Amino acid sequence: MEDMFPEDDMGFPEDDDENYGEENSNRTFIIAASVLGGIILLSLICVAAYALVLAPRQQQKTVAAEETRVAQNTQIADMLTSTSVAAALSLTPQPTATIPASPTASPTPVIAQATDTPTATPNVAVTETLAAALTQAAEAANSIETPVALPTELADTGFADDVGIPSLLGIVILLLAVIFFARRLRQANA
Repeated sequence: MEDMFPEDDMGFPEDDDENYGEENSNRTFIIAASVLGGIILLSLICVAAYALVLAPRQQQKTVAAEETRVAQNTQIADMLTSTSVAAALSLTPQPTATIPASPTASPTPVIAQATDTPTATPNVAVTETLAAALTQAAEAANSIETPVALPTELADTGFADDVGIPSLLGIVILLLAVIFFARRLRQANA
């Protein structure tokens, strides 16, 4: 049967096989799409490597650093406590040994007389040092239990903190270059 519609439905004449000069632009498109697909595949591999290898290592280092800090704070608190106990014990007067009287000696009468005896006054420098050490120990004990955020610290949240601003800028430049070259290729083949 002969062709009923010499033209297609829209009223355009049928294309001959000779008019397919778009083969080169299709090849260029396929090459560009392959390059973009490769870049995407490479970036997915890098993200997977980061998530499976680098992130757990960083978390382990953070945990180890926190454990080290807690151990150091505990050691400092123990040292300050032992120092304060030793200082408190050194301020307590110790009993002195007396030599017993010989049995052949005759008893000597003791007459009570008022004498000027020095009173034990605590050393001001030692007391201030002890108070400062106890204050530091209390602050160290409080910092172990409840960490306090200082006003100079910034919150560690968001995507930019984890990845980094230079990486983001590099990705933006790379994607802009891909857009630029894709348009150049399209215009060159048109």
